[in-house]
Amino acid sequence: MTSAAPTTGRRRALAIAAGGAVVLLTGCSAAQQPTVEDVATTFEDPAADPETRCDLLAPKTLAAMEKDGSCTEAVEQLSLDGGEVIAVEIWGGEAQVRFDGDTVFLTETSAGWRVVAAACQARGDAPYDCEVEGS
Repeated sequence: MTSAAPTTGRRRALAIAAGGAVVLLTGCSAAQQPTVEDVATTFEDPAADPETRCDLLAPKTLAAMEKDGSCTEAVEQLSLDGGEVIAVEIWGGEAQVRFDGDTVFLTETSAGWRVVAAACQARGDAPYDCEVEGS
């Protein structure tokens, strides 16, 4: 019976530590939400400078956009249906911003949050279908 007390104490300490980690991670996500939303909204804005929009792309996504020409020309041809932001979700270094018209996926890089996929449409249980994405 004496061994039950240390185990209970360890479990309690572990539960408190885990709860603290959840609070910290939630706080980090909440602090990053405005930045994530700003990057996605700027990329979705057809009036935004095309070069600025290209600078918001993750490296592989930028390379995919430049496959058949310049990114600035390609980004001007996109028909992004963004609209109002419906939801922002952040999971560590990955994020999703859902708009009225489509969805944008982002990743956190050493240069900040960058778009990995955009103009994405949900397809039920299947993966999203995205007009813009890296390979």
